[in-house]
Amino acid sequence: MYDITVLSLHMTLLSVALFVYNRKDDNVYKGTLFERFEIYLPLAIQFFFGGLSSAFVIYFSRSVSLSKTLFFFGILVALLVANEFLKKRISNKYLQFGIYFFVSFTFFTFMIPVIIKEMNTLTFIFSGLVSLGTTLTLLTIIYFKSPSTRLEISLKKMIGIIVVIYVSINTFYFTNLIPPVPLALETGIVAYEIKKENGNYEVTYAKDDWYVLWRNHQSHFYREGNEKVFIFASIFAPTEIKKSIYHRWKFYNTEKEEWIVTDNIAYEITGGRNEGYRGYTFKNNVFSGLWEVDVLTDEGQILGVIDFEITDNPKHKVIKTIESF
Repeated sequence: MYDITVLSLHMTLLSVALFVYNRKDDNVYKGTLFERFEIYLPLAIQFFFGGLSSAFVIYFSRSVSLSKTLFFFGILVALLVANEFLKKRISNKYLQFGIYFFVSFTFFTFMIPVIIKEMNTLTFIFSGLVSLGTTLTLLTIIYFKSPSTRLEISLKKMIGIIVVIYVSINTFYFTNLIPPVPLALETGIVAYEIKKENGNYEVTYAKDDWYVLWRNHQSHFYREGNEKVFIFASIFAPTEIKKSIYHRWKFYNTEKEEWIVTDNIAYEITGGRNEGYRGYTFKNNVFSGLWEVDVLTDEGQILGVIDFEITDNPKHKVIKTIESF
């Protein structure tokens, strides 16, 4: 609730600040108490842009994987960095509303699934239309109320820029370039055994070296005989969101030099647990070589990729850890 309140307040105050700033050149505040505070409006806009951008970078970083979703995350990081230099260019109204629409689109695609407890393609489309509608409404109100704005911009050109951004973000979504926030993969582990005891999952796995910060488990799975290979995942989702999650098992065919899908195993998750909804899948019939397990939604959006190599080496000593999740 705190996150929702802060983000909503930032988005609302950003909209108000843009409206007030774009009326400034019409001298509507001349002779009023507010006139002395006009010089702080660019800083206010920069502050709200920065607050929203940094929040989205944090949230999206939890969902991004080292796959093609990294591209959209890179745009958010670039926007966050660029915001530090925005003050001198904030008077450019095309830039103002272009960034505003991008931030607004990101805000609603994050917030609406949290509010309606649904996350799917229709929810994304609806969120985008809400963002498009609110942005065009704000732009139209400012345009017809502000003579100075009408002198500076072409309404058709401005709407054209917003439509291009709208189409681009939808293209990112339908080509799986956008991480599936508000879902996030909290933990992904390749394990030797998993047991559920007293409401907790006891996961047996081999920890990686301390300096490997980007994963918990060793990337080598040393198999003895025909033992099973387990994949454990905990997925964060906001309260009451229910979603189908798939583990897509793949191995690398060295002859064809391509990844071959062997299984798609699904299970349902329910949001509301800070540490993430826990689940696992396993395979019996595995063989040595490179493997990957994609953790993804039923729309095909990737939450994360768990990669490992299976080696048949019963003599290799594996130091195993049992951890409770």
